Amino acid sequence: MDERIEKSLSKVPQVTLIFWVIKVLATTLGETGGDALSMSMELGYLAATGIFAVIFVLAVSAQINAKRFAPSLYWLTIIATTTLGTTLADFADRSLGIGYAGGTTLLVVLLLASLLIWYRVTGSIAVTSVSTPGTESFYWLTILFSQTLGTALGDWSADAAGWGLSYGAAAVLFGGVLAVIAAAYRWTAFSRTALFWAAFVLTRPLGAVVGDLLDKPLAEGGWALSRYAASLGLVALIVAVLCLVPQKAARKAH
Repeated sequence: MDERIEKSLSKVPQVTLIFWVIKVLATTLGETGGDALSMSMELGYLAATGIFAVIFVLAVSAQINAKRFAPSLYWLTIIATTTLGTTLADFADRSLGIGYAGGTTLLVVLLLASLLIWYRVTGSIAVTSVSTPGTESFYWLTILFSQTLGTALGDWSADAAGWGLSYGAAAVLFGGVLAVIAAAYRWTAFSRTALFWAAFVLTRPLGAVVGDLLDKPLAEGGWALSRYAASLGLVALIVAVLCLVPQKAARKAH
């Protein structure tokens, strides 16, 4: 295998069932953690976005400069994208007043533009193409846009001003779509790269509605758990899974 590709792949985990379990836990943590800072601590969406943006830049910088795959660092960076994505989406949808439809549309455009520019510059958007700091930057920017889009889509689906679904119904909806993607991966020859990014985007709204289910008031259809307690519980679950099921570096395109 090409030395540069092998070095890059050693920093990316294999995409297995455990990968997706941790991804959903991380996206759910992004919802509860982001809301804890912006709402429970009453910092507001803009200030919380600024704090999470600093964490995101530091985490991505550490990940890009890492010499080999480190599960804890990789998932810390993923969590940084989910928390920043939560407050970014809320700021766009609510503080800027463009609404869920406007925010979702804007983020779809940004995500597609990121993927298109990445492809035009490097010739590939597969994980095996991530062999330089430049392409890894595209990778993490695309992930940030996908997490932010997923937040907006999840909020739109479960808000009374949006689709009006309950949190449970929205979770079943997104879970069902992910099951269809999994079936397409298993039984069709459809592009693995396209299916990976579709699943990556849609695990975020699943995490968003599950996070809201955990901490929203009973009167709004939630379980009224403390955002702090829910976030700590999710961190404990992620750490437990990482300790109990060691992850290996990917050896082929997602």
